Amino acid sequence: MAIQLYIGLVTEGDTDNRFLRSVIERLFTEIANDCHSDIIIEAIYSINMKKEAFTSMMLKASKYAYAQCGASILCIHADSDSRTLHNVYSYKIDPFLDELNDYPDEEYCKAVIPIVPIQMIESWMLADKNLLKERINAVQYTNDDLGLHRAPEAYANPKQAIENAISFVRNNRPKKRRYEIDIADLYGELGSIIELDKLRELPSFQNFETNARQIFRDLHYLL
Repeated sequence: MAIQLYIGLVTEGDTDNRFLRSVIERLFTEIANDCHSDIIIEAIYSINMKKEAFTSMMLKASKYAYAQCGASILCIHADSDSRTLHNVYSYKIDPFLDELNDYPDEEYCKAVIPIVPIQMIESWMLADKNLLKERINAVQYTNDDLGLHRAPEAYANPKQAIENAISFVRNNRPKKRRYEIDIADLYGELGSIIELDKLRELPSFQNFETNARQIFRDLHYLL
């Protein structure tokens, strides 16, 4: 009989959620296919918590995920807002996980997978620049034209980089052919079609996948 997995997801915002849901589902399905048991990713529940101190908020999310969603795994998203993962692990993830250990297993979801993009989730949207250019109708322009010549995780503000590229395309079209694409339109679309192998070129995504595979091992689904 197949094991049904229910996943909880806490993100920093709605647009992050739209991008990550499909990415998580596709990655976890790949991992499930490597498991020795028959695993089905049954549902991903978006958990919206009132903003407060990170550890307190995530403890409430863990309890909610277990009690209200029956979640076996909780994915927690936190942008690094820097060029390394160190600070967000030191000041957010590790303190939360340490405190979570003190709470009862039968009340909290303790299989936690951090998702920590370098700077912010938009750096992952830059992992496939050709795909991004297709979606903003910019295939005729070079990466230099669009300001997209840097490595995805090298941008201090990748969201602004994408918005600047959209503005460049809009401003260089004839008025009769202009249309108002917005970065908000891209999250769900890119999240559903960007190739995982493109994301795997990013160290922060590698960290996410490593964490995910380790949790599947901890749950005794994966050797």
